[in-house]
Amino acid sequence: MKPQYSLATLMLGLFLLAVFPADDGKGSGAEDSRIIKAIFDEVLVSAESYKLLDHLSNQIGPRLSGSEGAARAVQWTKEVMLGYGFDRVFLQDVMVPHWVRGAVETAHIVLPSGNRVDLKVTAIGGSVATPEGGVTAEVVEVQGLEELTALGKQRVAGKIVFYNRAFDQRSVHTGRGYGGANDQRVDGPSRAAEFGAAAVVIRSVTTAFDDAPHTGMLSYKPDIDRIPAAAFGVQSADKLTEALRARGPLKLHLELSGCWLPDAKSHNVIGELRGSEHPDEIIVVGGHLDSWDLAQGAHDDGAGCVHAIGALRALQRIGYKPRRTLRAVMFMNEENGLRGGRRYAALALENQEKHLAAIESDAGGFSPRGFGVTASEAAIDKIRSWLPHFDPNTISYIEAGGGGADINPLNKSQGIPVIGLITDSQRYFDVHHSEHDHFGAVDRRELELGTGSLAALIYLLDKYGL
Repeated sequence: MKPQYSLATLMLGLFLLAVFPADDGKGSGAEDSRIIKAIFDEVLVSAESYKLLDHLSNQIGPRLSGSEGAARAVQWTKEVMLGYGFDRVFLQDVMVPHWVRGAVETAHIVLPSGNRVDLKVTAIGGSVATPEGGVTAEVVEVQGLEELTALGKQRVAGKIVFYNRAFDQRSVHTGRGYGGANDQRVDGPSRAAEFGAAAVVIRSVTTAFDDAPHTGMLSYKPDIDRIPAAAFGVQSADKLTEALRARGPLKLHLELSGCWLPDAKSHNVIGELRGSEHPDEIIVVGGHLDSWDLAQGAHDDGAGCVHAIGALRALQRIGYKPRRTLRAVMFMNEENGLRGGRRYAALALENQEKHLAAIESDAGGFSPRGFGVTASEAAIDKIRSWLPHFDPNTISYIEAGGGGADINPLNKSQGIPVIGLITDSQRYFDVHHSEHDHFGAVDRRELELGTGSLAALIYLLDKYGL
């Protein structure tokens, strides 16, 4: 005999099904909503990532590869994950470049009267030192590498090249503005050296309008003389260009004292929560542990490191038992060599590890906005189907294309899907690679929303795969 249902009972059943739908393989079920809410509740209340970042920033500080700070950060992150009771914590050896910023970083305009105008300057990462006593030479201002080439050796030889193309403030997508000016820093020194320049100075690549210089890595070409290279704060760059326009040719004095030391032994730091059903399938989430040396590296990329550790910790604290092995990786040497990311990918291939996906956080501790995914169209569509689980004030879109410098070698060598956390970027290049990248520039809630977003994505990847 068939059971009889009243209209009210049927209506209640339809309501409950709408509010708590059954799992459909795309992450739309009630269990998923419950777990993801628990994740966000946990990170927003405990603020575990923020506490970790406080220690990393204020107790350890700058962590340029090869430095004492980097070594201390390796040991500390290992101890943190051991203290959390992660199932496995280990180090991967990696030899890293070791450049040391000098104590002397000065620049000034030499006026015809004999007076000077001091400018705020810092060495570009990897720059050789000036000769003792510095370099004094006439300045040649250009707006980019093409203009330098047009001038030719006759007008450049023996002079200091001033690359003054500004960050394009019209770029709402600030990463594009950064990319549009960054060639002056990366390739500018060697290009100027080809024409016989004595040194290079650049306008800092930043959205800010202050006078804090921004460093970053340059790339010296083989078989070309290495010349000193430095970056001005934006206001100092404006002072120089205004003086050139008002007075005509002027000389600049530049003095830098950095140096290269032999490669140093360092490590990637790895912590795991072992999978219960598919332990040989690995989901990686990571950030780079090294940072530039002008500040604490809080946004770049202390935030990414504590995002990675914090995401696994949040899943652990809510009692989630992963099906696949979840791995947090603190990569070493992203800023000036990418040795850690390449080493990780090489060992993964050598050890025949099976990675389901790799995720990176290297866009600062600002509010999360989306994920960029490099994977098959079907995989991207599957991840997009999970968007309803994210509050639109956090993750509101999934776009094709993305990943991160440290995980891209996995994609290139093995075709592993890679995913990058996208944050609100409007303030990122204000602090990026400068003295402003300190703990005080990080907002607790914004940082923890990033941790929650990553933990939720890891949960969905673990449950449904790609």
